[in-house]
Amino acid sequence: MPYGLDLLYVLSGFGVGALVGMTGVGGGSLMTPVLILFFGIHPATAVGTDLLYAAITKTGGIAIHTIHRTIDWRIVGRLATGSVPAALFTILALSRIDLSSGGSRTVINDALGVALLLTALVLIFRQQILAVYARRVGRLSDRTTWLLTVVFGALLGVLVSISSVGAGAIGVTALLLLYPDLPMRRIVGSDIAHAVPLTLVGGVGHAILGSTNWPILLSLLVGSIPGVLLGGQVSVKVPDTVLRFALATILIVVVGRLVL
Repeated sequence: MPYGLDLLYVLSGFGVGALVGMTGVGGGSLMTPVLILFFGIHPATAVGTDLLYAAITKTGGIAIHTIHRTIDWRIVGRLATGSVPAALFTILALSRIDLSSGGSRTVINDALGVALLLTALVLIFRQQILAVYARRVGRLSDRTTWLLTVVFGALLGVLVSISSVGAGAIGVTALLLLYPDLPMRRIVGSDIAHAVPLTLVGGVGHAILGSTNWPILLSLLVGSIPGVLLGGQVSVKVPDTVLRFALATILIVVVGRLVL
């Protein structure tokens, strides 16, 4: 292929992009496991490459949601207040260890497995989680909501910087719990808007550490753009429940492959 593109990575980008377009779940839940399990990429390189991939692909999402005014920048700011410093701290911590070692491989795989399992459970039980929360916790004060949003942002900063997973289904569900009166389209728009600076900080940090594969990144991007467009068209024809349970099943299988 021209410009050093690799057909297998282009096709992988297309496949993951299509699934993202159909389900709305972040590419980190899909792309990082694909790079690790199917291509044998070291987990640190897979995470670093995927973070920049996510930052670039989701930038277009910000433009679309800005046009439709479906971003609550107040929430984005609260999340970033926690996530960006946490991501910087996590990258600093990673810089003190040998990312090519077997120990780092185990840590990243375990963190990825936990993040993917949480994502799968959220996909399956989101409505039950929201119902139990509304019944037992109810409405929070503005101050408590602000504080919990910052704390959750910090947790996302750590999780995403280590595993590249968390800013999709997990992020949306947390925002639904914290901001129950906010329309779903503004929840999704705000989550995507926050994911861009978070993944960019994490991705640049990993690039500085040398855990980014630039040719693979380019090939993935070439395939993902048409994939997302196609997936968005298909999603309107497939029931949401079917998509969520199918994706959750895939993620659980991936978790088993990663940790066993």
